[in-house]
Order: sequence, then structure tokens, then C-alpha cells
Amino acid sequence: MPTDVAAVYDEVAVLIEDIRRDSDVRLSDWRAKIERPAFKHGAGNLAAYLALRRRDLRPLQRRLMALGLSSLGRLESRVLPTLLAVRAALAAMIGQTADPIQPDSTFFAGERKLAAQARAIFGAPRGRSPVALLVTCPTEAAEDPEFMLELAKRRVEAIRINCAHDDADAWARMIGHARAAAASTGHRMKVFMDLAGPKIRTGEVQMAGKAKKVRCGDRIAIVRLGGLGPVVAADVAPFAVECTLPEVLGAAALGDRVFIDDGKIAAEIERAEAWGVVARVTLARERGVRLKPERALNFPDTAVQVGALTGHDRKDLEFVAAHADAIEFSFVQTAEDVAALQAALAALRPDDWRTLGLVLKIETAQAVANLPDIIIQAAGRQPAAVMIARGDLSVEIGFARTAEIQEEILWLAEAAGVPAIWATQVLETLVKTGLPSRGEMTDAAMAARAECVMLNKGPYLLETIDQMQLLLRRMGANQHKKVPLLRRLRSW
Repeated sequence: MPTDVAAVYDEVAVLIEDIRRDSDVRLSDWRAKIERPAFKHGAGNLAAYLALRRRDLRPLQRRLMALGLSSLGRLESRVLPTLLAVRAALAAMIGQTADPIQPDSTFFAGERKLAAQARAIFGAPRGRSPVALLVTCPTEAAEDPEFMLELAKRRVEAIRINCAHDDADAWARMIGHARAAAASTGHRMKVFMDLAGPKIRTGEVQMAGKAKKVRCGDRIAIVRLGGLGPVVAADVAPFAVECTLPEVLGAAALGDRVFIDDGKIAAEIERAEAWGVVARVTLARERGVRLKPERALNFPDTAVQVGALTGHDRKDLEFVAAHADAIEFSFVQTAEDVAALQAALAALRPDDWRTLGLVLKIETAQAVANLPDIIIQAAGRQPAAVMIARGDLSVEIGFARTAEIQEEILWLAEAAGVPAIWATQVLETLVKTGLPSRGEMTDAAMAARAECVMLNKGPYLLETIDQMQLLLRRMGANQHKKVPLLRRLRSW
């Protein structure tokens, strides 16, 4: 049966009014936090996008497709302009008076503003690809000027210094080498510095009996620092390990999940004691997993009331605020976390802290849930970007949901006009071994929909940069965000 065009027109007209009403309510809550004129458009479009995506649009999409109109599937950066264009086309089809057609400059304004925000964070694009590269510096970069020179020759947009490693003297030498490379090549790389945040790690490990590896069904005692002892290990569980963040043990409840060593061990809390918790292993390799110090601990079901800005971060921030172009904020989970960091920056650089870029590392389920408010607090006051930190995030939300959530974060960032950084294990096998896997080449191609891709350190990093830049150039001719670009095919 042919689609009833008049009914579709009425549905779209009602939808537009509903979106406007709902987004105005959300914007009224955000308005006091939106201080940057450059972000007002993005904030308004984000409010409209959230209002739109509260609805199931799939039936309407099919009716619009049958009429040869936009399916609304690529409107992240232009919510109301797309809906208004669809309404105008429907009006023409049924002989109704429509609003004037919007000029291209209005329709594509969101794309231009997102590109401007990307330039504010990463600098102007240096090659044929609009996607920037962010390269993690190894410890050796402090002693080897040639490393930065090679990056500058390749026109890498930004370097990443991880404050969880090395010290201020080493960081200063890395930055000095980067500046020398800029003087030599004429290409200045932005300096991103990554605050360590309240990372939860395993401490000392203790085992009772002959077992050396943890297997499914085993119990593990997780204790506060300094809490190991023969009573805990022998009488409670055959394995015991310290936790570097005691607050999480006090907040953990029966049934909460625990992941150790990037998910190599999964467990469920069975008992809570004054000294910690006992968890039964629900997943581990059949041959077992060694429990080691300095491995990641994740409590995805536990609400931990710990600020993202630690005392150690505040100390590092004195150096970071003086030397970095952008700050990567680890384990940010709430708008209040962002406000605390911004207050600290304002105290250190009262005159110009708003010029510093702020990268929001989305690593937890709570951060995903709070992402709109986190973006508003950050981008409302300074240039901001969102990093899809897939390592911890995949452990927190589950590997099955990682692909879905990374897509939704991309959509939300685009709707807000905020650049996205695709991070964690991009071309990891190539970086480490010199030979990529087929799966990670596909993953790297998908990364071209972000404004920036982060590469980790490894012996084949320079070769990986070359391959990544080639891949990004090729993908840039075929895809922009979610939009396929129909260049002329030459294979047939």
C-alpha cells in the first residue's frame, strides 16, 4: 500500500514541535554552563539530538525512505535542519505551503563548527586526511631526540605524554625534543598530557597451597593495602591480592562483578568483610591465569564516590598546565569531576586556562551515562574532545556492548560538535610485531569516522604511522562520519 504522504507530513510536523519543546527544557538546565559562544550551536544541536533519540524512529524512517526522502540516519550534526528539509519536501508533495529551503551554509553549519573545534584541539590538518594522529610517547622519547624528529617529519598532529609513567624531568625532555623537531621541520606538534587518575590496580599477591594459577570456581580475597596475611589467604581463599583503592572495597556489595587484568579474570563478590571482599571466579582461561601485581582492577557494578582528580594529579597539574596544549582527563565520570579540574586550572592559569584543550576519557559505564552533562561542563568553558578509551570501557560495560557504545559515543560527540578520539589498541599487532591482523585493519578503517586516532607505543610505531596515514587518506575519500562518499569506482 502506498505511503500516506499527508499522514507522514503531520507526523514529521508534530515531531519537530516536540523536539523543539523538549530540547528547550534541556537547554534551560544547561544555559548557565555554556559560556563559550563557539559551543552554543553544538549545545543546542545536542539537546535536539537527545530529544530526538528518546523516540523509536524506525517506522518513520521506512516511510520516508519509500518516498525517496532522508531516512534521518545521518543527521547527528544537523538535527532540526534535516527535519525541516524533510518537512519542506513533504509539504511540496502534498501541495502545502512550506518554509523556504535552507541555504547550504545553514544546513551544513554543524559540520563546519565541528571541524573548527577539531582545529582548536589538534591544529589545522597537515595532510590529505582530515583525521589527526595522536601518538603515545615511550619512556625512551625523553632521551632520543630522533623519535620526535621522525614524528614531525610525518606531520603527526599531537604527541601524548602519560603522567602515570616517568616524571617531570623526563616529560620536560620529551617536550624539549618536540619543540626542537618543530624548529627543524617547521611542523609543531600539539602536546597532550594524560593525568593518571584514580586507577585501581592490584598490589601484592599471596597464594596458599600449591596452586599457582587462578581457575574458574576459585575464590580470591581482595584486601586493602597492607592487609595480606596467612589468615586471609589460607582460611578464606587460596588467592589473595591487595587493592590500591580501598574506597571501592567499602562500596562493593554482594553480587557485584570484579574484573582483574583487563578481564582475564572475572569474579563475583560473595562476602564482604572489614578487611575487604571475597570473590568467586566465574571466568578464566582453562589453563588458569597468574595473579600478578600492577594489573587493572575493575568494579563495574560498584558506585565508588572518588573524585577523578587525585592528589597526585593535582601535583602533576602544576607541570601539565604550564606545558601542555591539552589535558587528558582519566576516569572522568561526572560533570562535577570536570568542574573540579577546571577550578584547579583556573587557580594555576587564571588569565588563559580556557585556551587549554580538555580531552574527556570515557572509561566507565557511569561516564557513558553522564556523557551529555560532562560534555556541556567541559566544552561550555574550553575547547574539548571526547576520547573513546576502549580498554577499560570494554571491561566495564562488557565486550559485547563495546561496539555498540563506541558508535553511540561517536554520534553524541558529533551532535555536540565536539571532536572524538578513537583510542586503545588501534593497529596494536602492527605496532608490536610489524604485521597487522585483518580484523585490526578493519577497526582502523572504522576509526576514520573520528576526528583523531590514538596510537600506542611499540617497536614498529613509525611503520604503523605510515600505514595509518595511508589508510586514513583512502578512507577519507570513501566516508565522512556516517556518510558514504560515492566517488567513482575504479576496480570494475
